[in-house]
Amino acid sequence: MTETLRLGVNLDHVATIRQARHTPYPELMEAVRISERAGADGITMHLREDRRHIQTQDVYRARELIATSLNLEMAATDEMTAIACNVRPDYCCIVPERREELTTEGGLDLGRHKRRLIDVCQQLAADGIMVSLFIEPSEAAIDLTLEIGAPIIELHTGAYADASGGAQARELERLTRVAAYAAGAGLQVNAGHGLHYENVAPIAAIEPLMELNIGHSIVARALFVGLERAVREMKEAMNAGRRADGS
Repeated sequence: MTETLRLGVNLDHVATIRQARHTPYPELMEAVRISERAGADGITMHLREDRRHIQTQDVYRARELIATSLNLEMAATDEMTAIACNVRPDYCCIVPERREELTTEGGLDLGRHKRRLIDVCQQLAADGIMVSLFIEPSEAAIDLTLEIGAPIIELHTGAYADASGGAQARELERLTRVAAYAAGAGLQVNAGHGLHYENVAPIAAIEPLMELNIGHSIVARALFVGLERAVREMKEAMNAGRRADGS
């Protein structure tokens, strides 16, 4: 029987609303409580260099409050590595980061940054943190991940989310093929980026996937139905997709 698919709720854009006016609300820790009550299997936060949404103190507060697991998304910088080793989240997902981007625009350049990524992965692992690399869905990226030594990958689903018709079907096939290749190599396989209520089911049906990290669409839906219902609806959409794989 297919293992239950985990949902990591990314709360960055709750903080985006707060930072728009630098108010104490919406209260991010209340969003953590509601998300977990609604069935989130983990909470994801991206502490960016420019602090455009999540702030350093948010991560420390979340570490003390979260009852499920904390996944800290971060660039492979000295500053972020030091913060992560101090906070000790359950997971760190290393992502590429550029100040001018609206959101993360693709996977890591593993070949170019291989030596740096090895060093950061080793530092994080030494403090008991499970490390994930945010990568493009390709067999070559899987091979480089194995050389770097990270035990988990998060496949970038942006190309799938942005496509339609035959192009989307081809992206889905690529994600399915690469997920199987990665799982066969012994990696834990997660995925995320651009997933929403209408496109998540086919991704959820990819059996090797263990976790989806989803944020923007959940926070957007919460404007109309509330955060608790938005999280529950995403879990329902994911579960329906997983059941549809026929296992």
